[in-house]
Amino acid sequence: MKELTLQIRTSPHLKTTLSTDTIMLHVILSLIPVVIFAVYAFGWSGLTLMVTTTLSCVLTEYILNGKDKGTKALKDWSAVLTGLLLALTLPPGFPLWMAFVGGMVAIALGKFVFGGLGQNLFNPALVGRAMLQAAFPVAITTWTNAMAPDRFSSFIASSLTLPFLEPIKADAISGATPLSAFKFDKITTDVQDLALGFTSGSLGETCAVLIALGGLYLAVRKMLNWRIPVGILGTVAVFTGLLYLIDPSKYPAPLAMLFSGGLMLGAVYMATDMVSSPLSSIGVWIYSFVIGLLVVLIRIWGGLPEGVMYAILFGNALAPVLDKTIPKRIYGMPSVKTKTAKA
Repeated sequence: MKELTLQIRTSPHLKTTLSTDTIMLHVILSLIPVVIFAVYAFGWSGLTLMVTTTLSCVLTEYILNGKDKGTKALKDWSAVLTGLLLALTLPPGFPLWMAFVGGMVAIALGKFVFGGLGQNLFNPALVGRAMLQAAFPVAITTWTNAMAPDRFSSFIASSLTLPFLEPIKADAISGATPLSAFKFDKITTDVQDLALGFTSGSLGETCAVLIALGGLYLAVRKMLNWRIPVGILGTVAVFTGLLYLIDPSKYPAPLAMLFSGGLMLGAVYMATDMVSSPLSSIGVWIYSFVIGLLVVLIRIWGGLPEGVMYAILFGNALAPVLDKTIPKRIYGMPSVKTKTAKA
């Protein structure tokens, strides 16, 4: 006779039709237009870079979890999503062997050491990107212009660099990103080009409009906390707008700040990681404000032209503090405001 196991758990006994693998799959689907445009803008180098980081993350996930657990872990699509997001933070000509190492670090250090899915303190893709920034600063700041005429007939020279050799530079097609061009040379970029992705930069700096539409899709499906991107982008817009009113020749316009760099990708897909962001609404607004403020501070007064990665990682570290500090409403109990009013 088959034995039945009775599981007794604490209330509330609520279930949702949304599982982890369903959410992850929809996030990946929302990224498909961004991925397609990145391939269109940077050709074979962009495609192979995304394949490399994704393959690296999947293999690392499988190996670290073992044969049985590894097969089960891959079904939640989180490793695939981490690989895609990591690739979107990298320059299109980034050496493939370095990208493979970044994918390994993203899963091993950003996810596995914390206990796996749902336990990570920081966004795994940004952990991998931070390591690459520290280990290969020259390669990760070497940019290639979008829409090169030979992007589908040949690879960017630096993509196929052999391990531990200096990447080959193609000076004829390399250029500064819009953020670095303005920060160091006061050269502005047309806002329309920034919004549509016709500029140099990482794969994820292409077409901010498509990224925003992907975020809107996830927000409508309740797979993304809309307060986070709204809070980050709103904070950046307000502070940049104030600075622009003070001195338009010295500070960039708000729209230029919103559509340039990795801000849109970071606000929509990185900072909204359900595990590494706060739980309460108040905590989310504080978290978003801090990230947006740090982005402005680093971009305007920092030594680097971009600060989205550092701002989000700092926000991830702040999230547990906010969760412990801000009182939470117990299910079925009145809120703090209601108790105060009754008293």
